[in-house]
Amino acid sequence: MRSPVEEQWIRRFRDDDAYGTKLVCFPHAGGWASAYRTWPVGLPADAGVLAIRYPGREDRHGEPFPSGIEALADDIADALSELARCRLVLFGHSMGASVAHEVALRLHERGRPPAALCVSGRRPPHAMGGIRRHFGSDEKIIADILRFDQSRAPVFADPDLRELVLPAVRADYRLVDAYRGGHRPPLDCPVYGYTGDADSEVTPEQMRGWADMTHDAFRLRVLPGGHFYLVPQEAALLADLSDVLRHAKHRTEAAS
Repeated sequence: MRSPVEEQWIRRFRDDDAYGTKLVCFPHAGGWASAYRTWPVGLPADAGVLAIRYPGREDRHGEPFPSGIEALADDIADALSELARCRLVLFGHSMGASVAHEVALRLHERGRPPAALCVSGRRPPHAMGGIRRHFGSDEKIIADILRFDQSRAPVFADPDLRELVLPAVRADYRLVDAYRGGHRPPLDCPVYGYTGDADSEVTPEQMRGWADMTHDAFRLRVLPGGHFYLVPQEAALLADLSDVLRHAKHRTEAAS
């Protein structure tokens, strides 16, 4: 039986007890679980596809925002405690990569590490220096978002929609600004990195620093595009993630 906490935090796009391998997706700052709703079509039919539902948006609108990325990771790790019996592959983009990594660390500490960690468009924790920002106004936050993603311009141009989405965006930017990163113990699972070749937030060389976050294998895939390369390059990204999911399944089965 699924616990109320699990249901509160997890949106299932394709999942039941028959799926032994599950991809768990972590949204970017200001993002939401539904951003991953199209992904099941491009992923193996025998893999579950889930996304984390951050507080303060969509059907969790009105709930208090987390106090920090570490506190957010604590809550998500608790929500995933039963699912961690399965092969979990964690994928996070931008802020979501940091959250996914922190969750992976907590699952590792509890003796149930993920089968793999996939990080996208984000520097590793020990390379966070020099990227902290302090946005003093909503206009600056909106300008920063539109710098990467012009598709959201109509949302911010509509006063009602703007008022609906801005609190969550503002809260997430505070989380990103406050996250200090620093030394983290290496994981025992493979880490896969993804980035756009024109991402102004992180270079491929910086992404290679994620290799220090695991005792296991690391691989980087660079795709065409900017910070939100994963939208136009969705098919290519999902093809690669399909290989990751198949490898996680085969590796676990071979070890059993």
